[in-house]
Amino acid sequence: MNTTQTFSAYGIKIPELLLPSSSVDIEKWAVIACDQYTQDRDYWKQVMHFTAGSPSLLNIILPEVYLEDSDRPERLKNIRLNMEKYLSEGIFASPITGMMYIERKTGFGRLRRGLVTAIDLEAYDWRPGSKALIRATEATITDRIPPRMEIRRGAPLESPHIMLLADDPQKTLIEGLGSRVRERIPAYSSKLMFGSGEISGWTVASPEDMAYAAGALNSLAQQHTAPDGSCFLFAVGDGNHSLATAKAVWDEYKDSHPETAGTEHPARYALVEIVNLYDEGLTFEPIHRALFGTGSGELALFLRERLGGSIQGVTSPEELERLVAFKDSPSCSDSAAHTGVTRFGFAGTSQGISEYAVLETAADRLAVSLLQGELDAYLALHPEAKIDYIHGADEVFRLSREPYTAGVLLPPVEKKSFFDTIAAGGPLPRKSFSMGEAPEKRFYLECRRLFP
Repeated sequence: MNTTQTFSAYGIKIPELLLPSSSVDIEKWAVIACDQYTQDRDYWKQVMHFTAGSPSLLNIILPEVYLEDSDRPERLKNIRLNMEKYLSEGIFASPITGMMYIERKTGFGRLRRGLVTAIDLEAYDWRPGSKALIRATEATITDRIPPRMEIRRGAPLESPHIMLLADDPQKTLIEGLGSRVRERIPAYSSKLMFGSGEISGWTVASPEDMAYAAGALNSLAQQHTAPDGSCFLFAVGDGNHSLATAKAVWDEYKDSHPETAGTEHPARYALVEIVNLYDEGLTFEPIHRALFGTGSGELALFLRERLGGSIQGVTSPEELERLVAFKDSPSCSDSAAHTGVTRFGFAGTSQGISEYAVLETAADRLAVSLLQGELDAYLALHPEAKIDYIHGADEVFRLSREPYTAGVLLPPVEKKSFFDTIAAGGPLPRKSFSMGEAPEKRFYLECRRLFP
């Protein structure tokens, strides 16, 4: 196969990227993903004030904090008008046919590498049991798709906040491309607003770069081809509902325009950033659970009956964190050293005294896929109890000091078993993991024409 055929075989389409012209302030142009700060209107007001009077992708997205507001039709109308305005008024530089290698330095001091390209929506399927090249990692809530379709349907532009994961422990694809291009002059380099770090991007477009990328993709595909012939090449890390929306819009369009089926219509593709699962700058944070209206001891006993194993009392939250992460022995620095064993932490209050315990149980799946079904069963038996999903152990411990609140601490997400778990069991439960902190999420920056 030639390079183009190789990319096509693995669900990649080399896009025509649109970057802002040199006169545009990228710090004001680039905006964080719309699904962040969904309970923080002040954040988005600050973005509006910071970007006022300047070209900004804030003007062509709908932050989800406004998704249910009564003025949504007016916002959608203005988004479409702003897209047309940016295309007609010379906001964009000449298109670049190629991919973009990017380096994102976050405000936490981490460096994350990525590759911006377009993927074929025909190679993606979010449904459980899928054998597609590109698969969802978390359960897709279908009710969340139609409102997003209103934005994408017929839109002249798209800009990505979708992040795909590649299972590439040898670091051949993204890091390999980076070593080839990063000594060149970057296509852009800028700070990101509000202390979110900085970003630089290098064009990947030469025949030699493309040949290297095609070879790396081919090698990865061979490594991830199952005995039944199916290949699991990319997993959706962030933006699963946005990618599902893109798929739904394309399916709807080709159904109403049958002549486009099998063609390379722009709506068949979606811009994404591919990130290596093994990139040191990519942190996988577990999303913990808190159950209100129940005790932690009762919940721990229920889960021991369902999952098996043993419960051990713990004296402090610090010790509980160490145990759950398997940092309780000098020779075992993380849970990856304990194949087949998982620990869950429990925090609660009894008669005003904080109590902590750990459940150690056998496990051959990621912890959250093991736990969530049992929590759902518990909630079905205790309708008075409610669940919430908590970022950060400190918040779990704070909540657990309230009466009749059970905090459940999950272990770190194990990267080594991540793809195998998805391949074997399908998408994980919703709210399974978070890729970094909110300010580290993908910023909109590159664009692509979508509907002519």
